[in-house]
Amino acid sequence: MTDVLTPSPAEPAAAPLESEALDAYSEIVVSVAEHIVPSVASLRVTAARGREGAGSAVVLAADGYLLTSAHVVAGADRGTAVFADWHEAPFELVGRDPLSDLAVLRVAASGLSQVELGNADVLRVGQLVVAVGNPHGFAGSVTAGVVSALGRSLPSGGRVVENVIQTDAALNPGNSGGALVDSHARLVGVNTALAGIGLGLAVPVNATTLEIVATLLREGRVRRAYLGVVGGGRPLSPRRAEELGQKSGVGIIEVPSGSPAERAGLRPTDTIVGVDGAAVEDSGDLQRLMTADAIGRTLSLRVLRDDRIVTIDVTPVELA
Repeated sequence: MTDVLTPSPAEPAAAPLESEALDAYSEIVVSVAEHIVPSVASLRVTAARGREGAGSAVVLAADGYLLTSAHVVAGADRGTAVFADWHEAPFELVGRDPLSDLAVLRVAASGLSQVELGNADVLRVGQLVVAVGNPHGFAGSVTAGVVSALGRSLPSGGRVVENVIQTDAALNPGNSGGALVDSHARLVGVNTALAGIGLGLAVPVNATTLEIVATLLREGRVRRAYLGVVGGGRPLSPRRAEELGQKSGVGIIEVPSGSPAERAGLRPTDTIVGVDGAAVEDSGDLQRLMTADAIGRTLSLRVLRDDRIVTIDVTPVELA
């Protein structure tokens, strides 16, 4: 019994290797923090009726443009940004897009520490990420974790933000609008929601979201087409999948009354498999096609109905 309770001798090589691994991890996080903390501001927001809120923002351009979450500045067009050196500056709202949960702000400042942009499309599950923000008012807070999952969906403004990044880097109220960066301190996401203990979500920074940001800078808002279908990915039968060259379509669950989809005759049991010759396999594919160019233009939908492929023309309107 004594032998059973006696711990085995430690292997001499294990401790140094573990120590080296921890040191390497720490060095990466420390280096990233030193680079990114000066590029993240905390926000104080005063909305209608004197309601106050807080959040975070990332320096998008050295001449005073900041990127944050749309819900952080909901109902407000101005507030105060506080930077890592405790410099304060009033901000004004340049543009806000609730459906991507992104907003652009402007402060009267120059020489700010501009973040380096990354590409969330190349992230891999298990990859190290670092979150910086203003949780519970504690400015410049740094947490580290990994990419837990990719391609998540986040309900926002009555629609869905697709391809959201899931991470286990600790997020708390006030982190929204803050930076999610990779091991090279490149911005790969804008922290947007705390979904549960150990579960945070971030809007990816990629070509799609950067186009939204550019539109906000130019026009202050993003115009989108409204089709009027509620649904999601629906698997196709093996025969149809082989015939169409795709594994799923957009299965319609609901068609709102008075919508373009209802006027065109779409039904809740239909499955949309193509729009103007482009295949659609999930709601993200369909939403990406609902751009300003589609407003008022007749689109040709390929629809699977009662095991038949039919063509239905529909003319989207502008989403209010």
